[in-house]
Amino acid sequence: MRAWHPAALVGLAALVALPFLVPVYFLHMLIQILLWGFIYTAWSLMGRFGFVSLGHGAFMGIGAYVPALLWNYEGVTPWLSIPLSMLLSALLALVIGYPCFRLKVVGHYFALVTLALGQVVMLTIVAARDITGGSLGMTQKLAGHSWYALQFPEKGYFYGVALVIWLGGLAIWRWLDRGVGREALEAISEDEEAAAAVGIDVMREKLRVTVVSAVLTALGGALYVQYLMYLNPETVSGIGVSLQIVFAAIVGGMYTPLGPTVGALLTIALTEGLRVWFGISFVGAANTIYGILLVLCIIFMPRGILGLFETWRARRARAAAAAAQ
Repeated sequence: MRAWHPAALVGLAALVALPFLVPVYFLHMLIQILLWGFIYTAWSLMGRFGFVSLGHGAFMGIGAYVPALLWNYEGVTPWLSIPLSMLLSALLALVIGYPCFRLKVVGHYFALVTLALGQVVMLTIVAARDITGGSLGMTQKLAGHSWYALQFPEKGYFYGVALVIWLGGLAIWRWLDRGVGREALEAISEDEEAAAAVGIDVMREKLRVTVVSAVLTALGGALYVQYLMYLNPETVSGIGVSLQIVFAAIVGGMYTPLGPTVGALLTIALTEGLRVWFGISFVGAANTIYGILLVLCIIFMPRGILGLFETWRARRARAAAAAAQ
């Protein structure tokens, strides 16, 4: 087992100490960055291998609404309902993924199928307004400080939960990156026919990464709603959320473990900055700016912010090595 890098240990210690050092408002921002960073990391598990999903809002919506509805109407603890929502997301990923992969629906066709999936889930939530509150959303029943209900008025508790989940997402990213399946997925992303010809089970590998990504996205959606205690279709499902996920993961750098978290930091800082500067006079500006930045990033920084930094660092290392010879 490799020892932890000293910089990683220092960074982890700083993250653990942050709740005691920053004001409540910044702690609120940090919790959201960690939760969104986890969700973006879940999407990047697929995106980095060329499986572009524009419908992850569907999995996030299931993860958000199933525990909230079961808690409000039946009093079921999130410790049971969150795993159920993850299971339902896995089943949905199989239902949509199996026929697509069997019929070799790839590229922009696969993206369009997933885009429709996200919209179907959002419209279903809106249509069931007697239960879900429709487009007006719903608020979860309050239980005070309760581990049973997974509700904590003190933000420090939820910061700890978010930090553990975020670290778990990085561990899964690393497991997939260092595992034997990485070469198989890279071969599939290059040429499915050639990958199958050398003995790679294309269907199994694609379904595996799709299900893992969907399950983690549902978990992130569930915890995000447990933190805010309010949800509506526009904030946890549909096209807007799906495109936000894609934008943040690509701009931050989906080929590095911390890239999606950098994307979360950027999107949340942008959203908060626009809210402070323009108030309600520039509603929808964030999505417009997301689109512009995404186009610019794909053109000038296809590997994202951290990818650009790593490329620059590698060039400097090569230049230093050449100068030393």
